[in-house]
Amino acid sequence: MIEMAGKGWDKLVGGGLQLTMNFSKRTGGSVLKAVRILVLLTMLFLFLPFPCPGAAMFENASEARLSNGLKVIMLENHKAPIVCFQVWYRVGAAKETTGKTGLAHLLEHMMFKGVGRMSGEKFIEKVHESGGMENAATSYNYTCYYETLPSNRIGVAIRFEAHRMRNLKIEESDFRTERMVVLEERRMRIDDNPSSFLLEQVYAAAFQSEPYHWPVLGWSDDLRRLTIADVRAFYSKYYDPANAFIVVTGDFKKEKLLPRLEKAFGKIPRGQPAQHFLIEDPPQQGVRMVVLRRPAQVGRLVVAWHVPNLRSDDGYVLEVIKAILSSGKSSRLFDDLVRWQAVALQASAHYDLTSRDPGLFYISASFLPEKGPGEVEGAIYDELELLKKTPVGAWELQKAKNQLEASFVFGQESILSLGLKLGEYETALDWASISAYIPSIRSVTARDVQRVAAKYFTAQNRTVGILIPSAPAKTVAPPTPPSGGSD
Repeated sequence: MIEMAGKGWDKLVGGGLQLTMNFSKRTGGSVLKAVRILVLLTMLFLFLPFPCPGAAMFENASEARLSNGLKVIMLENHKAPIVCFQVWYRVGAAKETTGKTGLAHLLEHMMFKGVGRMSGEKFIEKVHESGGMENAATSYNYTCYYETLPSNRIGVAIRFEAHRMRNLKIEESDFRTERMVVLEERRMRIDDNPSSFLLEQVYAAAFQSEPYHWPVLGWSDDLRRLTIADVRAFYSKYYDPANAFIVVTGDFKKEKLLPRLEKAFGKIPRGQPAQHFLIEDPPQQGVRMVVLRRPAQVGRLVVAWHVPNLRSDDGYVLEVIKAILSSGKSSRLFDDLVRWQAVALQASAHYDLTSRDPGLFYISASFLPEKGPGEVEGAIYDELELLKKTPVGAWELQKAKNQLEASFVFGQESILSLGLKLGEYETALDWASISAYIPSIRSVTARDVQRVAAKYFTAQNRTVGILIPSAPAKTVAPPTPPSGGSD
């Protein structure tokens, strides 16, 4: 592999690429010639605009409504005899209330306990016998259930999902068991994971009005206080056609599918649509700080800023900034903080474009005790000041755009990922807005990057979290994003 990054890039642009390789004389010029060709091809891919089929992947998507108003989003793809069936509920941790956090995720667990004569174990067995797979995910703004099956077995998913939309069995014994499972999940993913615990505390400090203040997994004390009545009420209020939609991708014909969905789902009472308020924290008035001392192998730093999402054009600029800062080992954070200054072991930027309410843009880094958080924090601010004051070079900007486009395309390689992307956009705004992604990324200019960096990456808009190791830990699990994830 040949890396062309940061401080070495001017050598490539200027007097040509200088390679130092330990080739023997008997290889002649053929190997060097091949290397030059490889380098040129890499340059074309990384730094030149290229036509991208990303928007074309969704151009055949369509929607329909069942008789009870349940929306169905469909995208046919006949490359393989496989179909992915997904049911999304427009409810997640953001619909919980103080003192009852973790309800949405706990209900996700209960949804696999079965309906009528079919237990959850029997349903999973049927899916697996068909060569398929099933799973679910809870976030702040949605809960999604999905099955990927051979297309001739889609009826298994349709029947079970229709039954558990309104006929879920919620038994006391199952509730107590799953509450203990969720508490253990929280212990493993958050309480015993220093990086995830720090990120959870940063979110709690950064948000005051928005429900992103509490974690998707819920606070431990709240989980212990939850009752089966709480779960039943939450299910009754939100799990119906008024607060759900279906996404189907893969090998099917919509003219044949829709009558089957109407028969299974159309008779379910619509219910009352939940109110969705766009909640936004008031402007932050100064730096907020969280300092933790916990057993850990290395120190950790998180610096976060309030930012908009895809409802603002600035959201796409933030996507580009994220790529410039941390997409690959040629990105600025790795190149400067890890490779050249050696103040961090790892550094990366994180941003969620498809959050329903305004979220956070944050930079995280790990550091050794002899470096300390101050050096890392200062280096991060230096990188952001450079973004504000010096226009990003044309080639670096184009590289970031190409990386985003490539990631967008390669991230939709499966029918499952195609459906998940449509569902994410539907919960954030609407599924059709996905077509704006690539044109919006391509339209970002160097001046946009400077303007957005100066607008949001300010001291008064900043929340800082520092984890100082109190003792070496035996293991460190990968951090869990606060938006939740699959079980």
